[in-house]
Amino acid sequence: MDGRILSMKPVKEEARDNLHSLLCNVYPGRGLIVGLSEDAKYLVQAYWIMGRSENSRNRIFVATGGDLRTAPADASKVKDPSLIIYRAMAEAKSGGFFVVSDGDQTDTVISGDRKNMLFEQGMRCRGYKPDAPNFTPRITAVFSKRLISPVAEILVLKKSKFGKGCDRLLYRHDSFYPGFGFCVTTYSGDGNPLPSFCGEPYLLPLPGTIKDVADDMWEALNEANRVSLAVKFISAKEGNDFSEIFIINKYSAVA
Repeated sequence: MDGRILSMKPVKEEARDNLHSLLCNVYPGRGLIVGLSEDAKYLVQAYWIMGRSENSRNRIFVATGGDLRTAPADASKVKDPSLIIYRAMAEAKSGGFFVVSDGDQTDTVISGDRKNMLFEQGMRCRGYKPDAPNFTPRITAVFSKRLISPVAEILVLKKSKFGKGCDRLLYRHDSFYPGFGFCVTTYSGDGNPLPSFCGEPYLLPLPGTIKDVADDMWEALNEANRVSLAVKFISAKEGNDFSEIFIINKYSAVA
């Protein structure tokens, strides 16, 4: 019997349990995932948004090439676009570098990369979000294919428990197993104020095709609060930056 399969059993159980916990979470907020497709041909980035207010729910995802943006479903109902309209996924023009985030820091990372700044270095000018009383954590992840093997980094910027300072939590992953990814969310659950995400990135299963991954993750999100979800597959081959994005929107654009 394959010893590798035996050694993966606890990991598979952990990922399955985490998926169940996500399913039971009424409001994890925004979430992102970085991982490897089940056939090991693609690096995976996923991002979703949820909403409790009319302003937060009035959104859709729109993809253009390798970019993913949020857009209003009904522009006439937008009250405050500052924290809800932004580019969520982007690719460096120089190649081999892919960003996913829950805010306009996507552009901050791309700008820093053009200046040859490291991911975390380029994000030193950013902090958690100023949406008191929640002070939502700012979550960002990158995939780099510029080294011998792909490397993913996840950065969580959250308000310190001891004042207005910012805790900067950076996680680097250079080992992946086909069909699994690492996830962070903005919140740990519902509440008032909303409790910030805590702990390390946790494993989730990423089985099947890009559509399979999207469908599974969509079904794991609370039906009342989910708004949009996108999954991006990026060729894992060296020198090949082909990518595709699959989107699920709860709402349709109003002309």
